[in-house]
Amino acid sequence: QVQLVESGGGLVQPGGSLRLSCAASGFAFSDNYMTWVRQAPGKGLEWVSVISSSGASTTYADAVKGRFTVSRDNVKNIMYLQMNSLKPEDTAVYYCARPRGRIYTSNDRKLYDYWGQGTQVTVSS
Repeated sequence: QVQLVESGGGLVQPGGSLRLSCAASGFAFSDNYMTWVRQAPGKGLEWVSVISSSGASTTYADAVKGRFTVSRDNVKNIMYLQMNSLKPEDTAVYYCARPRGRIYTSNDRKLYDYWGQGTQVTVSS
């Protein structure tokens, strides 16, 4: 069955860095666009980034552009999110998710068909 497993979250001071990983199994990872989304306490889902199936194309939400970098290894079936210059407003549970169709930048959770369990990122001094 399809599995997405995130790791790499934690507590970091403002200005620090973290790298999240999403290990995928049970489907043709290299054939699929993949996304990172996040949900802060008391807030709705927020799309963060998307990477094309080959990894050649990436897009970011304005809130993270220039600070976050998404990448993927289609041999290991892992997607990464390198997060630099972290801010308190980046505090959230981060999820990797597979888009259901061809809309890759949505905050609507119905447009994603598979999710990981999430990894908590807390940015605080």
